[in-house]
Amino acid sequence: MKTWGLISFSLFCVGLVLAVVGGLALPANVVVGMVLAAFGLIIGVIYIVAAKEINTLLLATIALLVMTAAFSPILAIGGVITSIVVNFAALMAPVALIAAIKALLQIGLQK
Repeated sequence: MKTWGLISFSLFCVGLVLAVVGGLALPANVVVGMVLAAFGLIIGVIYIVAAKEINTLLLATIALLVMTAAFSPILAIGGVITSIVVNFAALMAPVALIAAIKALLQIGLQK
Protein backbone atom coordinates (compact mmCIF):
# COMPACT_ATOMS: atom_id res chain seq x y z
CA MET A 1 0.00 0.00 0.00
CA LYS A 2 2.92 2.31 0.69
CA THR A 3 4.15 1.84 -2.89
CA TRP A 4 0.76 2.91 -4.29
CA GLY A 5 0.79 5.97 -2.05
CA LEU A 6 4.23 6.89 -3.38
CA ILE A 7 3.04 6.44 -6.97
CA SER A 8 -0.01 8.60 -6.28
CA PHE A 9 2.09 11.32 -4.64
CA SER A 10 4.61 11.24 -7.49
CA LEU A 11 1.85 11.62 -10.08
CA PHE A 12 0.41 14.50 -8.05
CA CYS A 13 3.79 16.28 -7.99
CA VAL A 14 4.31 15.75 -11.73
CA GLY A 15 0.75 16.94 -12.37
CA LEU A 16 1.29 20.03 -10.23
CA VAL A 17 4.45 20.93 -12.16
CA LEU A 18 2.66 20.27 -15.46
CA ALA A 19 -0.25 22.49 -14.34
CA VAL A 20 2.11 25.38 -13.57
CA VAL A 21 4.25 24.98 -16.70
CA GLY A 22 1.17 24.44 -18.86
CA GLY A 23 -0.51 27.49 -17.36
CA LEU A 24 2.52 29.66 -18.05
CA ALA A 25 3.61 28.34 -21.45
CA LEU A 26 0.49 26.77 -22.97
CA PRO A 27 -2.64 28.36 -21.53
CA ALA A 28 -5.91 26.61 -22.47
CA ASN A 29 -4.12 23.69 -24.14
CA VAL A 30 -6.42 20.67 -24.58
CA VAL A 31 -3.61 18.11 -24.49
CA VAL A 32 -2.30 19.43 -21.16
CA GLY A 33 -5.83 19.27 -19.76
CA MET A 34 -6.34 15.70 -20.95
CA VAL A 35 -3.02 14.55 -19.49
CA LEU A 36 -3.84 16.24 -16.18
CA ALA A 37 -7.30 14.64 -16.14
CA ALA A 38 -5.76 11.21 -16.80
CA PHE A 39 -3.29 11.75 -13.95
CA GLY A 40 -6.19 12.80 -11.74
CA LEU A 41 -8.13 9.67 -12.60
CA ILE A 42 -5.18 7.46 -11.68
CA ILE A 43 -4.54 9.43 -8.48
CA GLY A 44 -8.22 9.20 -7.58
CA VAL A 45 -8.39 5.45 -8.00
CA ILE A 46 -5.23 4.94 -5.93
CA TYR A 47 -6.23 7.50 -3.27
CA ILE A 48 -9.77 6.28 -2.78
CA VAL A 49 -8.68 2.74 -1.99
CA ALA A 50 -7.18 3.92 1.31
CA ALA A 51 -8.87 7.31 1.79
CA LYS A 52 -10.02 8.25 5.26
CA GLU A 53 -10.38 12.00 4.79
CA ILE A 54 -12.81 12.24 1.89
CA ASN A 55 -14.62 15.24 3.40
CA THR A 56 -11.36 17.22 3.57
CA LEU A 57 -10.59 16.38 -0.06
CA LEU A 58 -14.04 17.46 -1.22
CA LEU A 59 -13.86 20.71 0.78
CA ALA A 60 -10.42 21.50 -0.68
CA THR A 61 -11.76 20.91 -4.20
CA ILE A 62 -14.64 23.34 -3.58
CA ALA A 63 -12.13 25.92 -2.34
CA LEU A 64 -10.06 25.39 -5.48
CA LEU A 65 -13.04 26.06 -7.74
CA VAL A 66 -13.98 29.19 -5.81
CA MET A 67 -10.39 30.41 -6.02
CA THR A 68 -10.47 29.97 -9.80
CA ALA A 69 -13.50 32.23 -10.04
CA ALA A 70 -11.94 34.78 -7.68
CA PHE A 71 -8.81 35.31 -9.79
CA SER A 72 -10.58 35.72 -13.12
CA PRO A 73 -11.55 39.44 -12.67
CA ILE A 74 -7.95 40.48 -12.05
CA LEU A 75 -6.68 41.59 -15.44
CA ALA A 76 -2.91 41.31 -15.89
CA ILE A 77 -1.70 38.60 -13.55
CA GLY A 78 -5.15 37.09 -13.09
CA GLY A 79 -5.08 35.45 -16.51
CA VAL A 80 -1.86 33.59 -15.79
CA ILE A 81 -2.95 32.54 -12.30
CA THR A 82 -6.37 31.54 -13.59
CA SER A 83 -4.75 29.38 -16.28
CA ILE A 84 -2.58 27.63 -13.69
CA VAL A 85 -5.50 27.11 -11.31
CA VAL A 86 -7.73 25.81 -14.12
CA ASN A 87 -5.04 23.29 -15.02
CA PHE A 88 -4.77 22.28 -11.36
CA ALA A 89 -8.56 21.93 -11.24
CA ALA A 90 -8.33 19.61 -14.27
CA LEU A 91 -5.94 17.48 -12.22
CA MET A 92 -8.12 17.44 -9.11
CA ALA A 93 -11.60 17.17 -10.66
CA PRO A 94 -11.40 13.41 -11.37
CA VAL A 95 -10.06 12.82 -7.87
CA ALA A 96 -12.99 14.75 -6.40
CA LEU A 97 -15.47 12.92 -8.63
CA ILE A 98 -14.25 9.53 -7.46
CA ALA A 99 -14.21 10.71 -3.82
CA ALA A 100 -17.77 12.04 -4.12
CA ILE A 101 -19.00 8.76 -5.60
CA LYS A 102 -17.33 6.82 -2.80
CA ALA A 103 -18.82 9.15 -0.16
CA LEU A 104 -22.31 8.78 -1.64
CA LEU A 105 -21.96 5.00 -1.77
CA GLN A 106 -20.84 4.93 1.86
CA ILE A 107 -23.85 7.02 2.88
CA GLY A 108 -26.17 4.75 0.89
CA LEU A 109 -24.70 1.57 2.34
CA GLN A 110 -25.09 2.81 5.93
CA LYS A 111 -28.88 3.06 5.61
